[in-house]
Parts: sequence; structure tokens; C-alpha cells
Amino acid sequence: MRVILMTGKGGVGKTSVAAATGLRCAELGYKTLVLSTDPAHSLADSFDLPLGHEAVQVKPNLWGAELDALMELESNWGAVKRYITQVLQARGLEGIQAEELAILPGMDEIFGLVRMKRHYDEGQYDVLIIDSAPTGTALRLLSLPEVGGWYMRRFYKPFQKMSVALRPLVEPLFRPIAGFSLPDKEVMDAPYEFYEQIEALEKVLTDNTQTSVRLVMNPEKMVIKESLRAHAYLSLYNVSTDMVVANRIIPDHVTDPFFMGWKENQATYRTEIQENFHPLPIKEVPLFQEEMCGLVALERLKDILYEGEDPAQVYYQENTLRVVQHDKEYSLEIYLPGIPKDQVELSKSADELNIRIGNHRRNLVLPQALAAMQPAGAKMEEDYLKIRFSA
Repeated sequence: MRVILMTGKGGVGKTSVAAATGLRCAELGYKTLVLSTDPAHSLADSFDLPLGHEAVQVKPNLWGAELDALMELESNWGAVKRYITQVLQARGLEGIQAEELAILPGMDEIFGLVRMKRHYDEGQYDVLIIDSAPTGTALRLLSLPEVGGWYMRRFYKPFQKMSVALRPLVEPLFRPIAGFSLPDKEVMDAPYEFYEQIEALEKVLTDNTQTSVRLVMNPEKMVIKESLRAHAYLSLYNVSTDMVVANRIIPDHVTDPFFMGWKENQATYRTEIQENFHPLPIKEVPLFQEEMCGLVALERLKDILYEGEDPAQVYYQENTLRVVQHDKEYSLEIYLPGIPKDQVELSKSADELNIRIGNHRRNLVLPQALAAMQPAGAKMEEDYLKIRFSA
């Protein structure tokens, strides 16, 4: 299955690009699902058709769906939801409030990953297009397999075993005091089962032959800066970007004086996009006179983006992580475009290398050849952070 994740700063038009990409894939005969994992869904508005949690056919070979975290929680993690609800009710919350608050912060991202994994395993579609949340949330989603694995291995698994063993002894004393029961084995098993699914999905997300991200942006200063950071962080998580879409460019035939300043600024920022994201393919989309709502408008966008092309192809295979041997030394090279070396913090603990850029962190499990070595220096060269290891 081909997996394409559309992301970008909120409001740049990524939902329209995702929908138009789905139209072209379906036109070429691919069974295609466009899935929105953004809590603030707008995919139904883009297609101008009612959509829900389950896939709805939009036209031949094309389906759309908007993730409902509450329904996903009920169908896949019902025991945990009921337990959280029980705890909240015991603390004095009304039934409906407890039901709503049972969706803990971050669950939308978790269920987005699980939904992706389910579609991948079922193999019902040829192309899965994810209309993801705005950049920051999407990056948290992509980091979940690795961050979740770190906590699960070190904390949750030992706690799970201890909890199951102690529950029969502690429960008779605990319930009268707290007003609710300790979690049973079904509740304790559910998070780890979720983690196993997410860990398996990591192999799909980091396989640049079948999964890639497309960054959608407008030619504006703040948007470009956020997109550059997103590109670097995606590389940090070993997720490949294969295209940039520069959206809402004012056409040349617009000569109204009101837009002259905007056009001059856009000309500068279009050059910046070309320079900063080279060698990624960059597609430019004009600002349309009408809203991108409905299939007729999306057909126009589709033709501009992909006329004569197959959007399911991998436009560029980015090698985000590699190990190079130099005599008796090794170099771990991570593609971090546009990131100055002084913004990168490194530390090593046992077989893990901790890489921090701003508020993003990755615990990278080192290959066996590097785990026994110590970092001997690092430098930025041609957009790669090159970390030397020696015995």
C-alpha cells in the first residue's frame, strides 16, 4: 500500500491538496482512501459531501473518512474507556462529562496511527492519503512509535506485571476507600497491545519506498519557517518527504494595485522555497477565484497538481539516516536540512543516542556496531548532521 501524509501549518490548504490527490489516484484506477486525522475536520467540506468515521464512497475508486476519536476508543479500547469513565464518575463528574473526558489528551494522534495500521493490514486500498493535523500535532503523531516504545519498555511493562500480581491482594482494601476498582488485566493489556501495533507501523512510516510526507505551504515567512522545521524534524524521525506544494500563489494576470505588495513578497518567498527545499520537487498552485469546495473545484486543483502524472509515485527518495564507515571509525549521518549545529544537543546512554532540537527529541537505538562506541565529534555538512563514533 502506498501511504502519503499531507501536513503543513494550519490553514495552508493541505486538506484540498489531499482531496485533489485522492481524485487523481482514483482516476488512474487506484482504490484510494483519504482519511482525515485532524480533530478539526474539513475533509467533508472539501468534498462537499457528508463523511463519517467509516469510509464513504465519494466516486468510483475513491473513499473518504474523518476519524472519530470517541468511536475509535469505544471499538478498540472499550475496556479502558469504561475504566476511565468509572474513575471520573467516582470523583464526582456526571455521566456525559466523564464520557467526554475519557478521551485523554493525545488519544486522537494514537488512534490516527492505529487506524492507519488497520487499513495497512487489511490491504483493502491501493493508496492511503492521510490529511493530518497541523504540523506540530502531526510531528507528535510521527514520533509516537519511538517515544511510546521508550516508555513502554522501561516503565509500563514492569508496572503491568506488578499490577496484575498485586490486584487480588490490594483490591479489597482499595475499592472502599477510592470508590472504584483497580484496573483489571484487560485494561492493563490494552495500552501495550496498542503500542505493539504502533511499533509495527513504524516500519511502514520509515520505509521511503512506500511512505512519504508532502509539505503544503503558502509563500509566507512564518509558514516557510515552520515548514523548514517540520522537514528537519521529519528527518529526525526518519520519515521521508518527497514533495513540497507551494499553494495560493497570486497569478501573473492579477494587476490590481492592492495585490502588488503581496506579489512582490510572494516572489521573494517563492525563491526562498526553491532554495531551501532543493532538491525536493516543488509544485506551485495559484490562488483560485473560488473556494476549493466540491468536486468541480477539486478537479481544477487536481489538473494543476498532477496533469499527466501519477501522484502515487515516490517523487523523491530522501535518505534521512545512514551509517558510513571510515577506516576504524563510523559516522552516523542524519538529514537535518536548515538546522544550525548549535541548535542540536547530543547525549548517549547505553545503546541509545538522544538527539534534541528545540522541543523535539529522539531516542535513537544505535546499530550494534555503534552501541559499544562513544561519540567523538559532530558537524553539519551539506544538511547532514554527521556524528563520528570511535572505540
